[in-house]
Amino acid sequence: MSTTEQRVAIVTGAARGIGAATAVRLAAEGRAVAVLDLDEAACKDTVEKITAAGGKALAVGCDVSDAEQVEAAVARVAAELGAPTVLVNNAGVLRDNLLFKMSDSDWDTVMNVHLRGAFLMSRACQKHMVDAKFGRIVNLSSSSALGNRGQVNYSAAKAGLQGFTKTLAIELGKFGVTANAVAPGFIVTDMTAATAERVGMGFEDFQAAAATQIPVQRVGRPEDIANAIAFFAGEAAGFVSGQVMYVAGGPLN
Repeated sequence: MSTTEQRVAIVTGAARGIGAATAVRLAAEGRAVAVLDLDEAACKDTVEKITAAGGKALAVGCDVSDAEQVEAAVARVAAELGAPTVLVNNAGVLRDNLLFKMSDSDWDTVMNVHLRGAFLMSRACQKHMVDAKFGRIVNLSSSSALGNRGQVNYSAAKAGLQGFTKTLAIELGKFGVTANAVAPGFIVTDMTAATAERVGMGFEDFQAAAATQIPVQRVGRPEDIANAIAFFAGEAAGFVSGQVMYVAGGPLN
């Protein structure tokens, strides 16, 4: 059995979309995968897809913004699957609105899930990575980190994750732990469907309009992001750390 097959990965927000595609991809590469989401029951489809293909997966319910829940979830993963040495911080929410309409709750919820969640999960997992002298942390940023109307909270959180990633790379590198970020462009998920609804467009029309602005002339799929995450999470990426990869079908200004 290769070392890759022995690795244990945690993917947050893995009940659907990018997280689910990533969990499936990492499992296909031989890792045991903890599928984390706010609702443990919602993880069932992802877990079943992995196990049906011969992989090993565990559904875990966890609010990543709650320190006690995070510690309990990581401890459970370590006990039932093994020490987690791959972490994908994908959990996220949207609370879009223009600045003058945005509530305190809209701001705090997005910051808590994206930034506090990534911090708590990384802090809980790094001890296992340091002990193993191997670790891969991949944080999900976004092209919105460059600024996007109606997303001052989300943009700030996703930009913050880039600084968080670079600092983790500096602090943890000497322990064999890398930290990188993937910044998706337009990806077909429940989140982009919600954005289409917010702006009053049908989702198919919204996708078609977006594709005209993308050099490769198509919108992205969750699997496109999973491919990039899989690279950063792999054994061969040990000399790549502190990087932000935009996966957006072309360059972004």
